[in-house]
Amino acid sequence: MGDIRILNPPDLGTLIAELRARGYRVMGPTVRGDAIVTGEIRTVSDLPRGRGDTQRPAEYRLTERDDRSFFGFAAPAISSKPVFFPAEEVIWRGRRDHDEGHFTVERDRPDAAPIALLGTRSCDLRAVQIHDKVLAGRMYEDAHYAARREHTFVVAVACGQPAETCFCASMGTGPRPAETNPETGEAAYDLLLTEVLDEHNHHFVMEIGTEHGRQVADAIEAGDGDEHDHARALEITDAAAKRQTRAIDTSTIHGVLRASVESSRWEEIATRCLACTNCTLVCPTCFCTTIQDVSDLAGDEGERHRVWDSCFSEQFSYIHGGPLRGETKSRYRQWITHKLSSWEDQFGMLGCVGCGRCITWCPVGIDIVEEAAELTRMSGLGSGAARS
Repeated sequence: MGDIRILNPPDLGTLIAELRARGYRVMGPTVRGDAIVTGEIRTVSDLPRGRGDTQRPAEYRLTERDDRSFFGFAAPAISSKPVFFPAEEVIWRGRRDHDEGHFTVERDRPDAAPIALLGTRSCDLRAVQIHDKVLAGRMYEDAHYAARREHTFVVAVACGQPAETCFCASMGTGPRPAETNPETGEAAYDLLLTEVLDEHNHHFVMEIGTEHGRQVADAIEAGDGDEHDHARALEITDAAAKRQTRAIDTSTIHGVLRASVESSRWEEIATRCLACTNCTLVCPTCFCTTIQDVSDLAGDEGERHRVWDSCFSEQFSYIHGGPLRGETKSRYRQWITHKLSSWEDQFGMLGCVGCGRCITWCPVGIDIVEEAAELTRMSGLGSGAARS
């Protein structure tokens, strides 16, 4: 157990103000339309206080709570991914210089303001760590991602309200974040909050993960906590883990998918899958992109844009002569096999964090957990249990 502090509800606004005063752009959960998404947080009133959610296969509903909880919901509809890896961005701009007779190209520079993630769930924090390795941890880093990710301050919030579609406990990614990044060994967060709300108390147990986090905690004069407060925080996340009914057996799924290339299950899934790309667009770890070049009518100015793409798109695998994965069954097979098997071969980790968004936002309610279980049953390599 590290340094434990206590943060009262009014102090949450003080924390936001302190981070903004230090030059951070604070990003966290907020209500937009009929959903909780990740957006800019300027004051405590931007947080979804008293709001919850109901998530089931093909169903998302924003709800009113009968308490004043700030974080009484599961994973937001939009994760932290677009904060560092936006859906569309300009890579470079070019302009024709008629006097000099050449074309000048300038790389676009992302906003250099450091980001403070506030209220980040454990699953989404793990997804950011995965992107750190995929996009910034290899020989050729994504310069735009690395620039946005630099100097990030993380205020994670342990989850006490899992949705019906959540399965992070089985993936080892929540509801409470690990203290360190498993790839780097560095601290996973600067501060970790667990919201305690019962008949007599409403406060946050604050755990300090870094010296930078300690400085912020000292600056807002967060009160001291003790081992009993820490034990209460653990009780909340342990209870949240036990309430999760979906699970994937990570000890067998890699081999199951390798053995299921010719499974008849793919045909059955294809009769339901719309190939709409929803699952990949809401996924916090998907990173497929394409390039779009645009110019003015005169051809004097041009831009190259990078935009999100999806392996469910027929054109995504297009090469000379046609797409490699022209059938829906092959696209779904590619997606789930990459998430739960070949991603591990590539990067040494699974590409799924158990947030359940792909289940919630699939228009026909296709459930990655149930499909993994059925493939496991058909392969004979495991128990095949999708739910406990």
